[in-house]
Amino acid sequence: MKVSFIGLGTMGYPMAGHVSKAGHSVVVYNRSTQKAQNWCKEYQGAFSSTPALAAQDADIVLTCVGNDDDLRAVYLGPDGAFQHAKTGTLFIDHTTASAEVAKELHQAAQERGFGFMDAPVSGGQAGAVNGVLTVMIGGTISDLERAQPVLDCYAKATSLMGPVGNGQIAKMVNQILIGGVLSGLSEGIRFAQTAGLDIPTLVDTLKHGAAGSWQLENRGETMAKNEFDFGFAIEWMHKDLGLCLAQAEKMGIKIPLTQAVDQDYQALIAEGRGRQDTSVLVKALDKKA
Repeated sequence: MKVSFIGLGTMGYPMAGHVSKAGHSVVVYNRSTQKAQNWCKEYQGAFSSTPALAAQDADIVLTCVGNDDDLRAVYLGPDGAFQHAKTGTLFIDHTTASAEVAKELHQAAQERGFGFMDAPVSGGQAGAVNGVLTVMIGGTISDLERAQPVLDCYAKATSLMGPVGNGQIAKMVNQILIGGVLSGLSEGIRFAQTAGLDIPTLVDTLKHGAAGSWQLENRGETMAKNEFDFGFAIEWMHKDLGLCLAQAEKMGIKIPLTQAVDQDYQALIAEGRGRQDTSVLVKALDKKA
């Protein structure tokens, strides 16, 4: 297929690479032209100077950018991807954004004769590099079936969560759960350290039981060592939890643990830790001791 990939950040760069390596014809766009040029040196493909030019001949257009405003710019702006795309083009957005912007872009796509799915991902940079992301999709079965050969290039699991917008809601649940698990893990690690337990032995034991989790197995020991220079940065987690809190307010429910975790992340960002991994949440306990 002819595929366009717009947004070559930490996630998009390797994802677009997997699409190219699978044999699809890929055209990329990135706000930084240098990064697009670097991608073309590493993978087979071409780059365009605007989202509109990148999308104009594509069968499928993939996007992975920063936030709602970025999405509106790359889709609806004067040089946006909707400007010159051909009728029937399928747009798939992998950005973690609001359900509202997904519905807004879906409506705009329908008016122009395009397909649209919101498809945020989970798995972090490692999942993108290794091509084993989990994709949560809002859209139709027919569009998913059409997109599956491309999604399979970088995903280990794809699930249709319902109509457009539900992919973003599912991703919000994902982030709520991560925040909650890390909150409990932070307290557990500090508790174990203070009691003098050997953390590697503890992690290796608990990971097989009911307390086991990806966070425990992959971050428990590094949290104890104060190692946080990898993974998903807390400045992005703060953005994502803000989406969760705003959606909860719209639905008329309270998510107090998520609010508390987000406040801890805000305090850590103020300390200059914004680019550190989400497991740095354990350092918030130092202020509460």
